[in-house]
Amino acid sequence: MDELAALRWQIEIGADEAIAEAPVDRLARREAPRAVVPPPAPSAPTPPAAAAPRSPPSAAARAEPPAAPALPTVPAARRAEEVAAAAATREELRAALAAFDGCGLAATATNLVFSDGNPESGLMFVGEGPGAEEDRAGLPFVGPSGKLLDRMLASIGLDRTRFLITNLIPWRPPGNRNPSDAEVAICLPFLMRHIALVRPRRLVLLGAMATRAVTGSKSGIRSLRGSWRNVAIPGLENPIPALPMLHPAYLLRTPGAKREAWADLILLRRTLDHDAAG
Repeated sequence: MDELAALRWQIEIGADEAIAEAPVDRLARREAPRAVVPPPAPSAPTPPAAAAPRSPPSAAARAEPPAAPALPTVPAARRAEEVAAAAATREELRAALAAFDGCGLAATATNLVFSDGNPESGLMFVGEGPGAEEDRAGLPFVGPSGKLLDRMLASIGLDRTRFLITNLIPWRPPGNRNPSDAEVAICLPFLMRHIALVRPRRLVLLGAMATRAVTGSKSGIRSLRGSWRNVAIPGLENPIPALPMLHPAYLLRTPGAKREAWADLILLRRTLDHDAAG
């Protein structure tokens, strides 16, 4: 295995920190090195009237002054809000995401996964985050779960010319691990700004993570799916109806849940037909 292949393998399994060859006990108390003081040179007797010689300054007296406190830094989530709010178009938002250095996921991902489909359709799907195939292609939902989603939506007459699809997390976490709460908090302002710029008439939230992040609800996805819920989006005057659905990756692991997914697809199709008629 050459060095490049070894590095790629470590990234795939989520190894993103370098360690030493031997373990280091960072809790052990480290004693400061003792200063070596040379023995004093012999001197003649001091006359009674002469002042006693001063002893050399102690180590504490010779200590350097304390360093100035570091300037406070803006938390990454707050900086993400500022950067996202400054984007006036989807192109500016994508460029801002590509240049943003406040999320460590960008350093380990191969590509930024922004969106795919038609932003003018009025229908926007939001998933959770890219996997390995999405990371390589730079497009959302192109792996096994994406192919299942395409088949599901084709059954009700939808394809990617009729909706826009994106993710809550635009970079693949190492080893396909779940993103941390801090990473979700950093990425959420960019998603909210994306929704505000697109101004869709309807949202479909795929999976528990996207549903919780966008709606703010703590309930499980099985209890939230099956009905439209109004969601307030920063920058938009009126809330947007959102339909939580089971993530297609969950359906691949739990085929018995496809009955619920089919019911949600029928609800989505009927709602779109009603919007078109009214």
